[in-house]
Amino acid sequence: MKPCILLIEDDRDMRELVAGNLEHSGFDVQKADDGIKGQALALQYIPDLIVLDLMLPRVDGLTLCQRLRRDDRTAQIPILMLTALAGTKDKVTGFNSGADDYLTKPFELEELLARVKALLRRSDRAPLSSKHSEILSFGPITLVPERFEAIWFDQPVRLTHLEFELLHCLLQRHGQTVAPSLILKEVWGYEPDDDIETIRVHIRHLRTKLEPDPRKPRFIKTVYGAGYCLELPSGANLDDASRVMKEFRAERQGNLEQIA
Repeated sequence: MKPCILLIEDDRDMRELVAGNLEHSGFDVQKADDGIKGQALALQYIPDLIVLDLMLPRVDGLTLCQRLRRDDRTAQIPILMLTALAGTKDKVTGFNSGADDYLTKPFELEELLARVKALLRRSDRAPLSSKHSEILSFGPITLVPERFEAIWFDQPVRLTHLEFELLHCLLQRHGQTVAPSLILKEVWGYEPDDDIETIRVHIRHLRTKLEPDPRKPRFIKTVYGAGYCLELPSGANLDDASRVMKEFRAERQGNLEQIA
């Protein structure tokens, strides 16, 4: 069965050009010209991947991306954003809305296909990579590829595909500094030109899920000018870290109960 791609693009010429090339490359393509139709088709077909323009009528791409991420039926579908907005802040906004990748217009069709294929390789519809037979557990962390989940200090943490791959990349080299160029190649599957902000955004997302204080990370460290390092505690340090995480979770639960 052909992988299904949902293309949500309001520009007719662009929509037909991209759809034609995707179909020629062996994909089944569903098309929508606004955000409302796009959301309806996403729920109808549950595609393998969504190519999403930002500047859409009725519901814009950022809002639609957030809606798709909040719905369990579409939350794990890889999303590639297409936009003419090329600034760093625009990219950060796109990633924070839930996009997996971000491609600025004008773009080469070969680049679009490369990113589509890279996203599909990471999707849960594709066979798990052989690299998942490598290190999946050390100290307080165990990765569960079948659910794109991390067991972190005995508690399950739900991850996106990219967050899972990024954490897996760091886990393979825990205690070592991993260069951004290696992360981009191994996690994203291609080599953008110094697209460091892409990594920074997803590192921040991981810290929000794993760190007791993301502003002062103790597990996912930035090594300035060199990359990132996953420092996992062991021995007495593991006992201390477990106590900190237990206190943090108890405090967070208490805050949630107060709000309720």
